Amino acid sequence: MINFRYHVVSLTAVFLALAIGLVVGTAALNGPVADSLNETVNGLRKDNQQMRQSVNSMQRELELEEEYAAQMAEVFLPGRLADKRVLVLRMPTGQDHTEGVLKMLETAGAKVTGRVDVQDKFINPDNNTNLMELAVTAARPTAPASALPGNGNGVETSSALLASVLLDRPQGTPAVTEADRRAVLTAYSNAGYVTAEKQISGPAEAVVVVSGQPYIDKDSAKKDESVVKVAEQFDRTGAIVVAGNGSTGGNLVSVVRGDPVLAQTISTVDNANSAQGQLVTVLALVQQLTEKKAGQYGVGDNAADLLPRLLQ
Repeated sequence: MINFRYHVVSLTAVFLALAIGLVVGTAALNGPVADSLNETVNGLRKDNQQMRQSVNSMQRELELEEEYAAQMAEVFLPGRLADKRVLVLRMPTGQDHTEGVLKMLETAGAKVTGRVDVQDKFINPDNNTNLMELAVTAARPTAPASALPGNGNGVETSSALLASVLLDRPQGTPAVTEADRRAVLTAYSNAGYVTAEKQISGPAEAVVVVSGQPYIDKDSAKKDESVVKVAEQFDRTGAIVVAGNGSTGGNLVSVVRGDPVLAQTISTVDNANSAQGQLVTVLALVQQLTEKKAGQYGVGDNAADLLPRLLQ
C-alpha cells in the first residue's frame, strides 16, 4: 500500500532531480552555449547601433538636401516670374506643402493673385446636385451659366464657373467684372465649398494646383475623378502646374501623366512636398509661361526628368 512516507520520498526525489538539472544546466550555459548567446547578442547590438547611425546619417543628409534646395532657390529663382500673375489652387490633399509652394513663387517674383482652398465638401460626390444648382444661382452677367458645361457633373460645372472668374479669359472674350468675381467667390465660400485666404486681386494668367496623395475612403475613385475635373477646367491659360506628392494610386499627378491629352498641357511635379520639388514647381511654371511647354518632373513613376531644362 502506498502511504504518506512514499509520497514524501517521491516528491523529494522529484525536487532533487529538478535541482540537479538546474545546476547541470546552469553549468552548461556558463560554458560554450552561454558564450555563443553572448556573441549573438553583442552582434545584434552592434548591428542595431550601425543601423541607427545609418538612419541618422540619411536623415541628416535629407535635411541638408532640403537646405541646399532652399538656398539654391534664393540664388536661382529671383526674377524668374517677375510680374507674372499666378493663382494658387489648393486641393484638400495638398494642405501640407501649400505654404512651401507659395514661398517659392514669391521668391521668383510672382504676383500671387490669391490662394483658393477647395474644401472636401466640393469633392464629395454627395453634393453633385447642390453644386449644379449653385453654379446656376452664383452665375453673373459677365460669368453666365450659359457658358458652363451642361453634362450634369456638379464639380465640373462649378469648377468651370470658378475658373472663368479667377483666370484670364480667352482672347476676344469680355472680361469678368470685379463685382461679379467677388459675388461668385462669396457664393461658394458662404456655402462652404471653397475658402479664399485673401481677397483675389484679379484674374491670373497661370495656376498652380497643389495636390497630394489619392483618396482611400469608399468614395475614393469618384473623389480622385473630381480632382481631375477641377484641374481640367482650370487648364485654360495653357500655364498650369500640378504641385503633387507621389505619382501612383490614381492621384492627380498619375492621371495627368497617364493621359496623353492632359500631359500635353498640364505640367506635374511629384515631389512638391519637398523643397526640391517646390523649386522644380516654379521652374515648370517658368517653362509653361516662356516656352508654352508642359513637362512631367520629379522622382516618381513616368517622370520625364528631375527638373525642366529651360532655354537660356
